This record gives sequence, C-alpha cells and structure tokens, in this order.
Amino acid sequence: MARKNIFGADTDGAAGSSAETGSLADIRPLANLDRPLRRSGPVGAFSQSLGSISEKAQRAADLERQLSHGQTIVELNPALIDSSFVPDRLEIDTEGLNSLIEQIREHGQQVPILVRPHPDTEGRYQVAYGHRRLAAIRAIGGTIKAVIRPLTDEQLVVSQGQENNARTDLSYIERTFFALRLERRGFSRDIIMSSLGVDKAALSRMIALASRLPDVLIEAIGPAPSFGRTRWAEVADLLDNALKKARALKLIHADEFRALSSDSRFEHLFEQLRAAKPKPRSGEWRADGSKAVKVTETDGQLTLNFNKAAVPKFGAFVEKQLDRLYEEFLKENEELEP
Repeated sequence: MARKNIFGADTDGAAGSSAETGSLADIRPLANLDRPLRRSGPVGAFSQSLGSISEKAQRAADLERQLSHGQTIVELNPALIDSSFVPDRLEIDTEGLNSLIEQIREHGQQVPILVRPHPDTEGRYQVAYGHRRLAAIRAIGGTIKAVIRPLTDEQLVVSQGQENNARTDLSYIERTFFALRLERRGFSRDIIMSSLGVDKAALSRMIALASRLPDVLIEAIGPAPSFGRTRWAEVADLLDNALKKARALKLIHADEFRALSSDSRFEHLFEQLRAAKPKPRSGEWRADGSKAVKVTETDGQLTLNFNKAAVPKFGAFVEKQLDRLYEEFLKENEELEP
C-alpha cells in the first residue's frame, strides 16, 4: 500500500501521484490540527523504512510534521493568493497540469497548499509551495484548501525549496536559476544551501554557471528537464563568443523557436551555436565601375579595405561617419546592444 503524504512532499508530482489520488479519509476535516496525525502501525513502519532508504523522503516527512502541528486548514479564494516573490519554476508543464486538474476534479484537492499573509498587502497571501495546485484550482473554479503560516522571507524560500527538492521536481537549470535569484535578493549562502539541499561547493558551481547565462535566454528555453549541468555549461562556453551570444539572443525571439518544447528549444539553440564556422567571405564594392572597397569577413572580423586610388577620400569620409552609423545601428538592433 502506497504511503499517503497528507501535507508535504508529493504535492505537485506528475500524473498518478498518490498525494492527489488517495481517499478523502486520508485528510482530516477542515478543522484545527492541534494534535499530531495518528497513523496505523503498518503505515508508520513503512514511513520509517522510507526514511532509511531516502534522505529526501525523510525531509518530506519532516516538512509534513512541521506543517501539521497546531495548524488549521482553511478555504481561500484563489484570487487572493499571489505567487512566491522568488519564482522557482520557469514554466508549468501543460500536460502535467491538465492531468492534475483531472485528478482534482475526480478526487478533490487532497493536499493543502502552504501560504503566508502577504507582507505588503493586507487581506492577500503568498504561496510558499503548491503553485501547480493553485493553477489547477484556478482552472477548475472554487476555493482552495490552504494552511496559513506567518513565514519570514527566509522561512518561505527554505520551505519552497525543500518541498520541491524533496520531490526532485525542478530541473537542473530551474534549481540553478532559483539559487542565483535568491543570491541577488541578498539571501545568505547558508539559507540557499538549506533551501536547495546542496553543499557549499555545489552551490558555488550552480551560481557561477547561472551567472554566465543571460536571464532572458534561460527564461526563453525553460526548464529543459532532459539536460543537466554538463550541457548547460557547454552552452555557456559557446556564449563566451560575442557573435554567438548575439546570434542566440536573436534566435530565441523567433516564433518557430517559441513553438518548440523546452527540451527541443535547448537542442535547437545548442546545435545552432556549435555549428561549423562559416568559410571566410570575400567580396567587393564598386563605385563608378571601380573596385572602391574590398570586403573580407571571417568568424570574428569584418574588414573593409578602401582603394584610395579609385576613390581617394571615401575611406576618410566613412571613418567620420562611424559615430552616427553606430547610433543608427543601436536603434535598429536594440537586442544586440552591448
């Protein structure tokens, strides 16, 4: 018999998660949870065995016990609930969300979300975790079951990160980008390590890698769940080339790119960036039938050689126009602005 996780770790899992398909008898009524939940002997023994097998499962059980102690499940209007102030997901999988919607329609919402009173707006709330359930309930309509706790910013991000970490629910780049966002907001490395369940060295590598990737590129590609640190590091290496970086930032805005799945977006961008270097291009520009300018282009350089004999003052004239030409270039190519 599968263990029914009432409050914590399996909350937003993929289709078929026992947390959303269990019997209604597996949750307490909408009332004060003043006493720890009582489990039968076999279920409790199975929980202990899970803890010995998986450290992540133990963290999930710890979150469940903390949440269930002395808290109240309430029903809230989803319109009053805002997302976490530091998002951890790059996008919500449509197929997985649709499956969760069907589960909730059939069995009801078996697991409450965790929220805190909004720190800036009276009468509103912020999600610590349960964003997918919130999206599903919004699609279905009606109220959402939630536990309200007065969390500090640090407590919220730790709860948010640990709950996702316990379920191995976020992709590598989502966890890495989440770490970078937390650091940018001034959270200590200790808090970030606690949130993500990683050591100091791993966290340093994650933040260093995310810092090398443009935010807009990460957000455009999305979670790319099939790709880990090695492949993202290869992309970062390719982006060290300024021309490849400019090419990538232009590519991600194409309609055909956005139409791809997240994994396909990653693969397409990677293949485009690592394509073989183009052969050097050479050509000429003529004025009044004369070869006035010779053009040579390689992967890293475009050279214009002015024939002073053909048009004596043309090269000097172009040189004086460079500032004006550059301003026009910036206006027409804002996405390429350094």
